[in-house]
Amino acid sequence: MRVALFVTCVNDAIHPSTAVATVRLLERLGVTVDFPAAQTCCGQPPYNTGYRLETEPLVHRMARTFEGYDHVVTPSGSCVAMVRDAYPRIARRARAEGRGDTLAKAADSLVPKTYELTEFLVDVLGVTDVGAYFPHKVTYHPSCHGLRLLGLGERPRRLLQAVKGLRLVELPGAEECCGFGGTFAVKNPDVSAAMGADKIRNSLSTGAAVLCGADNSCLMHLDGMLRRQDAPQRALHIAEILASTEEEPLA
Repeated sequence: MRVALFVTCVNDAIHPSTAVATVRLLERLGVTVDFPAAQTCCGQPPYNTGYRLETEPLVHRMARTFEGYDHVVTPSGSCVAMVRDAYPRIARRARAEGRGDTLAKAADSLVPKTYELTEFLVDVLGVTDVGAYFPHKVTYHPSCHGLRLLGLGERPRRLLQAVKGLRLVELPGAEECCGFGGTFAVKNPDVSAAMGADKIRNSLSTGAAVLCGADNSCLMHLDGMLRRQDAPQRALHIAEILASTEEEPLA
């Protein structure tokens, strides 16, 4: 089984510890992970901003970069949703405009083998207990892409519930958007901040030490708000919890 890590722009630039944790976790489970150095952005930022034609070369690059791998795994639901939901739509528009089927071939090569991390663990590897140890109270925020486009469902919670020492508490209003939404936060900062404040208020009400999620874009937004409030809680990607095997103090 040839497995490639798609690190994503946000993780590469801002949260490299999540990528490191993903590799540590998968290797602990017996998976050999490659890192194709030619990978860049999946195209989500330009596509969401309306630059569809400028996104097309990135679709081709992604297909070339991950050619020959059985599975492409990434700790980002939003980037997986870009590949599995947006790439086919981009290809259909290109075909309708008379520009052939090359984009469709690129999308078809990626869609069935691209997995969000918790999907890969539960659906492909067939595990929920990954041997993790994290003795802290945790609440989980399901990001919009993972919740609505990928249908991750209970997979992240099942993984968290199997972590030794971890106490999982439900987040009030869990299915409500955190307000990040990529370029939405830039174009609508006041609305974004208000939505984030609601999410933070609900998260703090749980008394959890950690607000966990599977998308660092959402967690970046929420962690920034927590830190500005000097709140007694931190945001942490699920990969870093699942990769933990011994008690470590929270930073």
